[in-house]
Amino acid sequence: MTLDDLIAFGANVDEGLSRCMNNETFYLRLVESLKGEKGFESLQTAIAAGDLDAAFEAAHALKGVLGNLSITPLYEPVSEITELLRVKQDANYPALVDAIMLKWNEFLAL
Repeated sequence: MTLDDLIAFGANVDEGLSRCMNNETFYLRLVESLKGEKGFESLQTAIAAGDLDAAFEAAHALKGVLGNLSITPLYEPVSEITELLRVKQDANYPALVDAIMLKWNEFLAL
C-alpha cells in the first residue's frame, strides 16, 4: 500500500501524516495494520444480533482509529453509524453496515 493508493481511495493522507509527525513509514505501517482490525466483523455481528450496545462499542473504537489515520472513506460512514447507535436512533443499521463493509473491502484491496 502506498500514499498514492490511499489518496486514490480518498484518505486525507496529509492530515494522517501530520498526526504521525510526517513519518511516512510509520503512517503506512499503522494504516497497513488496519487490515487485521476485527472491529468491522464485531460491528457486523452485533448488528446482525440486534445488540446495539455492542455495535456502538465496535463502531466507536473504529471511529477513533479511522479518524486518527484520516481514512475518510471509512471514517465518515463509521462516524455516522456511531452517532446513530449512541442515541439508539431507529435506522436501517444492516444497510449502513453493508455500505461500511463495501468500503472496508475496497480498502483491503489496496
